[in-house]
Amino acid sequence: MMFAVVITAIVAAMVLALVRAFAGPSLYDRILAGNSFGTKTVLLIGLMGFVTGRPDFLDIALLYALINFTATLAILRFFSYQKDPAETEAKRSDA
Repeated sequence: MMFAVVITAIVAAMVLALVRAFAGPSLYDRILAGNSFGTKTVLLIGLMGFVTGRPDFLDIALLYALINFTATLAILRFFSYQKDPAETEAKRSDA
């Protein structure tokens, strides 16, 4: 019973993170929401492994956590090299 409540709470938090990812006003809000969704997925995989009695799910959760962390850094690095569209438009109007 208690695990069902925890699983429901994690899924609800995942839904809220997805809402923020799609509605977030800035790029960094969306990236943070995606990272939060990935972290909650790791929690859900670990909890499901515990509930089903399969400890090999913890290995999968750790691998997913590493992929989530690496992907977040890669996305942040990618967008840090792009120019801000508002800044580019301001330079065009000045010229």
